[in-house]
Amino acid sequence: MQMRSHLARARGLGSSNDGVGHWWAQRLTGLALVPLSLWFIFSVVGLIGADLATVKAWAGRHGNPVMLILLTIAMFHHAQLGIQVVVEDYVKSEPTKVTLLVLTKFLAALFGASCIFAVLRLSFGG
Repeated sequence: MQMRSHLARARGLGSSNDGVGHWWAQRLTGLALVPLSLWFIFSVVGLIGADLATVKAWAGRHGNPVMLILLTIAMFHHAQLGIQVVVEDYVKSEPTKVTLLVLTKFLAALFGASCIFAVLRLSFGG
């Protein structure tokens, strides 16, 4: 039995010194995803049944590639932040935690870069 209070046990544990920045990044990317997702949904609904030439023309229109790239960046960053929180909170083994965090960041960057490459290729008619 320990004779220490809850406060005494909590002292010395420290903080990650990253919580506020992480929290803000998650909120800002979530907020950015609202209008970007609505724009994407309404844009894609108009393309239902369209052929490839029509989709390429839509993707090449002024502003659409920029919006698609912003959506991609916000989406993958937001997903990576969310998965990071789950891993940090629920994975107890330190080597597994570090491996999953590195893998999550790597995969988010890889898939995000792949999507951006696809958007640029589609927009510029490649």
